[in-house]
Amino acid sequence: MDLFILRHGKAGQSTGEPDDNMRALTPAGRKEIKDIARWLKKEKVRFDLIATSPLIRASETAGIVARALDRDGQSVIWDDLAPGGDVDSICYHIAQSGNDAAILVVGHEPELSGLTGKIISRGGTASLIFAKGGLAKIRDFSFDKQPAGILQWLLTAKQIQAMR
Repeated sequence: MDLFILRHGKAGQSTGEPDDNMRALTPAGRKEIKDIARWLKKEKVRFDLIATSPLIRASETAGIVARALDRDGQSVIWDDLAPGGDVDSICYHIAQSGNDAAILVVGHEPELSGLTGKIISRGGTASLIFAKGGLAKIRDFSFDKQPAGILQWLLTAKQIQAMR
């Protein structure tokens, strides 16, 4: 299975309000994600499933990618992709798609770096950070007794824009 992990694009500033769920992408964030989506289309990347956090900025990000890849309306919400979600539960959900699937998950930091670290290193000792709009590809994802996979690449939005 190929697993793609995408952090949402740039979002409005946190106002300190108790409900951080309502922050949407900024115009710059929407442009950034559209550029990433166009690059994915140019590279002929396909997804069998797009899963997103329920937070607005992540679901907007997933929607932009889905529309660009002609998968509009086919994103699913996984509550565990929200901040504080359970990484093992996310891995379980991913594994349900089968060995030949290509999956995109869209979420937040620090959960995405924790998820990636757990998959690519025994015991989750790998340390990395996803910038906003950061995109990773993990090849050969599996989840038997513990998640495993090979990090093929981790790109920033600027690196992707430079390759367009």
